[in-house]
Amino acid sequence: MEKLDGTIFLKEITEKLNTRIRQLEEGIEKGQKEIENMHTYYWENYTEMDEYGYENYDNQQALFRQADANHEKIQLKYRFEKMKDSPFFARVDFRYEDEEEAEVFYIGIGNFAETAGTMPLIYDWRAPVSSLFYDYDKGEASYEAPAGRMEGEICSKWQYKIKNRKMLYGFESDMKIDDDILQQELGSNGDVQLKNIVRTIQKEQNEIIRNTRDKILVIQGVAGSGKTSVALHRIAYLLYHDRKNLRSANVLILSPNGVFADYISHILPELNEENIQEMSFDLFAYKELQEIVSDCEDRYHQIERQLREDDKEQEERYRTKQSAEFVGMAEGFLAQLEDELMDFTEVEFKGMKLTEQEIIDLFYYKFQEIPLLARMGAVQEYFVDAWETLRGRDLSEEEKECLSSRFMKMYVTRDVYKIYNWLLEEMGYPLLPTVQYEKRQLQYEDVFPMLYLKYRLEGGKKHKQIKHLVIDEMQDYSYLQYVILDYLFSCKMTILGDKQQTIDTTERDVLTFLPKILGKDIRKIVMNKSYRNTVEIAQYANSITANTDMELFERHGKAVEERKTDKKEAIDFVVNKIKEVGEKYETIAIITMTEKEAEEFYRQLQERGMQASYLDRDSMHFQKGVTVTTFYMAKGLEFDCVFGISSKWNEEKGKQGKYICATRALHELYMMEM
Repeated sequence: MEKLDGTIFLKEITEKLNTRIRQLEEGIEKGQKEIENMHTYYWENYTEMDEYGYENYDNQQALFRQADANHEKIQLKYRFEKMKDSPFFARVDFRYEDEEEAEVFYIGIGNFAETAGTMPLIYDWRAPVSSLFYDYDKGEASYEAPAGRMEGEICSKWQYKIKNRKMLYGFESDMKIDDDILQQELGSNGDVQLKNIVRTIQKEQNEIIRNTRDKILVIQGVAGSGKTSVALHRIAYLLYHDRKNLRSANVLILSPNGVFADYISHILPELNEENIQEMSFDLFAYKELQEIVSDCEDRYHQIERQLREDDKEQEERYRTKQSAEFVGMAEGFLAQLEDELMDFTEVEFKGMKLTEQEIIDLFYYKFQEIPLLARMGAVQEYFVDAWETLRGRDLSEEEKECLSSRFMKMYVTRDVYKIYNWLLEEMGYPLLPTVQYEKRQLQYEDVFPMLYLKYRLEGGKKHKQIKHLVIDEMQDYSYLQYVILDYLFSCKMTILGDKQQTIDTTERDVLTFLPKILGKDIRKIVMNKSYRNTVEIAQYANSITANTDMELFERHGKAVEERKTDKKEAIDFVVNKIKEVGEKYETIAIITMTEKEAEEFYRQLQERGMQASYLDRDSMHFQKGVTVTTFYMAKGLEFDCVFGISSKWNEEKGKQGKYICATRALHELYMMEM
């Protein structure tokens, strides 16, 4: 009976959506004509408007209001059109305490009411009442509403699958999100974008998504636990929950690369939240250092160097430069630098003088909290203010520039590149080459140490407009990088990752030091259940790292195949297997350890006339079909079928890469060592 009821409701809601969309289209068209009339009126009459501009101002404000109203209608129309494909995915029948009849709540991707301001016919998955669907089985239940805690009983729960406006199924489920539905969702083919999970959010995931209490939430999740999806859904929930204080422009996501950013890009717009800012921290650092150096390596250069060379000294130097030990040494160096960097002299300018001792007192006492390379500017401003007050006039820009050159000459140097070399010399490390700006190229080991020194010497812009920061792949950020992030952002944070997926050659658990940097007020949540891989693939991956903590979702598939082979046999096997499974799967990957290996296999596929895309650090999009890439570029992505091919899988340095490669596969995994 309910299948029929669900189908009838779907038909009714589709008709009502179409009606609202038509009404909005009429309103948009009418509003556009009104805007055009306002423009016409303005240009025909602006010369006769009152001399004080009141009429002009009123006309402009009316135009802005009409444009805003039209924009809101356009956004609403866009949302309703998206909802038409699948207006709802769940229903909860909830009988409030002391009530006889149960109320019916349909749940979907967004709110929908027949007319603005009336009770919704469909409730947004983020609405308080929707938590009943995610958090409770049939029986006693409650939810937190704006009016307080609402107690009652869930009489029934229904789950639906609607696609292209057609009801595929609808059935009652007494338990949590039904495992059959979860099996179907997880067993489906990989997509070129991360799936939204509103239909299959589990109770433990819902607790994370609806967490509004904790300032810093750290999610330690195993591969395939859905931690990235959960974090993005949490942002969508927070934006919905706190619209007065948090807008999408106030959220920043730190993602590892452009491909991953593209992979997750549709999730928030699909959940009706757009304009979320995203960036790579490496790219951010490069932009911040552009005035000091002409070019910087990124993390992938460092990984390739570690895989290519067996330079233990360089690897240890890299680790030290990212550590708490480096921060301590840098702070000791800065304390000495205050004396070594300065050469104080008296300043006399147009009848007014600052003695050397007065400058020293201002520099070391009055302005001691100002960063070292910005401090003399404060002394100069002090002098200018005093001169202008005494003389009763402002200095010209030319006079200020002349004065500035005298004050800035008291620095032995203001070149952060040179000062960083002094620090390296004190630490006993090789110096950077003494070259002109155009030839200054930083290896990755020096990028964030130099950025840290720059901020300590010059200060840096605090990103106060960012009210929530999302840090993905947290295990790949060093102690030093977290110190810099703490300096730049004082907002709420969602930090997520998996210590076993470190792209360095050794596993790193950042939770051992995060509280020291961000404070003890950190809420840690562990997600140990993996939903991505089949049991066979997950067990194989766990054997690589001896992981025994992972809980597996019972979805079985083909056994993992391991092969020892040469390059020709490997490419023959891959080509034949792709021909065999190509129509079955939408996404297939050949994943290697090194860039050189990936380039070679991509070339081999091209020579054999096989269509494939190559993902490297400059790529910006993830495409369907066959993809060739390295393990570090594949992080965070998933594929229906994976071929892991490398000569380095069983080396100590290859263990992390082998694990990451294995955990990318949804259905089939072939691991080959050459």
